[in-house]
Amino acid sequence: MSTVLAHSLFSEFDINLFKAGKHYRLHDKMGSHLLTLDGVEGTYFAVWAPSARLVSVVGDFNFWKDGEYSLHVRWDESGIWEGFIPNIGHGEVYKYKIHSNHNGVITEKADPFARRAEHPPQTASVVYKFNHTWEDGEWMRKRHKHNHLNAPFSVYEVHLASWRRKEDEGNRSLSYLELATELVSYVKEMNFTHVEFMPVMEYPYSPSWGYQITGYFAPTARFGYPEELMTLIEALHKNDIGVILDWVPSHFPEDAHGLGSFDGTACYEHPNRQKGYHPDWKSLIFNYERNEVRSFLISNALFWLEHYHVDGLRVDAVASMLYLDYSREDGEWEPNRNGGRENLEVITFLKELNQEVYSSFPDVQTIAEESTSFPMVSKPVFSGGLGFGMKWMMGWMHDTLTYFKRDTIHRNHHHNEISFSMTYAFTENFMLPLSHDEVVYEKQSILGRMPGDEWQRFANLRLLYTYMYTHPGTKLLFMGSEFGQGTEWNFEEQLDWYVLKYQFHKGIHRAFKEINKLYVDTPAFYEKQFDSEGFEWIAHDDDENSVLSYIRKDNNTHEVSICVFNMTPTPQSNYRIGIPFEGRFREIFNSDATEYGGTGEYHNRILKISTESWHGKPYSTYIDIPPLAGVVFELIKN
Repeated sequence: MSTVLAHSLFSEFDINLFKAGKHYRLHDKMGSHLLTLDGVEGTYFAVWAPSARLVSVVGDFNFWKDGEYSLHVRWDESGIWEGFIPNIGHGEVYKYKIHSNHNGVITEKADPFARRAEHPPQTASVVYKFNHTWEDGEWMRKRHKHNHLNAPFSVYEVHLASWRRKEDEGNRSLSYLELATELVSYVKEMNFTHVEFMPVMEYPYSPSWGYQITGYFAPTARFGYPEELMTLIEALHKNDIGVILDWVPSHFPEDAHGLGSFDGTACYEHPNRQKGYHPDWKSLIFNYERNEVRSFLISNALFWLEHYHVDGLRVDAVASMLYLDYSREDGEWEPNRNGGRENLEVITFLKELNQEVYSSFPDVQTIAEESTSFPMVSKPVFSGGLGFGMKWMMGWMHDTLTYFKRDTIHRNHHHNEISFSMTYAFTENFMLPLSHDEVVYEKQSILGRMPGDEWQRFANLRLLYTYMYTHPGTKLLFMGSEFGQGTEWNFEEQLDWYVLKYQFHKGIHRAFKEINKLYVDTPAFYEKQFDSEGFEWIAHDDDENSVLSYIRKDNNTHEVSICVFNMTPTPQSNYRIGIPFEGRFREIFNSDATEYGGTGEYHNRILKISTESWHGKPYSTYIDIPPLAGVVFELIKN
């Protein structure tokens, strides 16, 4: 049996931090690392397997022979096994063969800290050293301007495998390098400020869309090498586009090579199935009570921010983490020590995560997908919040899509659905999402929800986007929705790009580009997007006409934008609205424009402002509102 040369990257200080759950750079110590020891080149391996009695490294280099390269367990009861194996270099394929002290169980596991994994369906890890020189220094220096909460934040959510495909090459997905050209130019053309990648961490099962992760530190090999993902991110940065990664600290799959029963026991998952198994996704839940697991997860978050220069993390399924009774019936969950349903360990974990992220990377954002009324999700930890930068506004999404799906003749009876969001819009730093979850499982595409004939469906969609992008909050739109994809999203096929040869799809595509530009270029729409001072109703109660109107303001209220929406196909001529200021008043966007597929018949070129009060405002004017349209006016005070 060959001997592993003993060597350690861990100091006593590292071990104490790890045991306390406070080591946030475990990726610098754990996993496989190329080293030269006493003049001999090789690889140092370190893995946490506290219930193991024997751990060996197996791979192509020893014909997967168990026991030949055995690691040494540390004396300090940390559960870390480590060792240096000479003559194993970059690109070697390996796993850990773990003999458990529990019932003689033997597992063969991929490295939880591997920086590269084999291409699925292969499941081994790869010894890997990054070889990339970053050239995005200008972006990184000024990133705080793009990522600040008072900056425009318009996100294009992308599933890399199905955005575009090479249909003439076996329907293959684009590579990271191909996306660095095609996706980057498209996102820039469409005026998005950020992209969000659905999970790119290695996952074995394509129908999971990446949400069942087995390689938390390894970008999926489906699209290329780690450096090629870095090149894609770098290309986005060079075009002033930020990158958000979907991150899944909520659950992981039971695949044999993954984290589940890692050392023959519940190592990463909670041993109590009421806390450790997710009934919705048939997956395992991390044990947030275990310090070493908390270190693993926080280290993983920081790894992507540090090594891949990402600008934010959208944290998946936060609601499922926060509540012990999430998707469970009575008797299927246990209350916390205070008798409540909140997972107290998760709350402290999320606070710790956000504190460390913002401490190390103050110019990034963390964004919670959280669907409940849990308080202060996006408020600072020092004031009692969870510390996220933003939270998805799921109530807005639900109410808005419910409203727009209604036949226009009935909308006057449901006017509160479209105005209700403003009663709580500033309780959190909200992001308005129309995400992938809204265009699958027979929910229809966003266009498919719109009522009426073809003209009305596209007019409704233009109206919806105008409302969404002038409403307070940041924005997120799932790919395909920007050009009115008619079918539900299919992860195995590319988007229906062919529809852009049809006039209505061309129109919505052009309209969305301009709506996005309007949001990005107009300070009134983003400088106070989380502040009630940046919003003022004109009229929210005109249910008879189904007309909604409000004012958006910038930091100094030097410029304001007036937004008026007609939710029915009946045009409104000489519609009177109240105005708070005297000044010049002009139309700057009209979703009914001919070039967008609208009628083009209702314009407001020169508007006379009267000193007669209306809607509780000291001044007023008359406007023409097109059918099923949003109209935006710029008011510059004298």
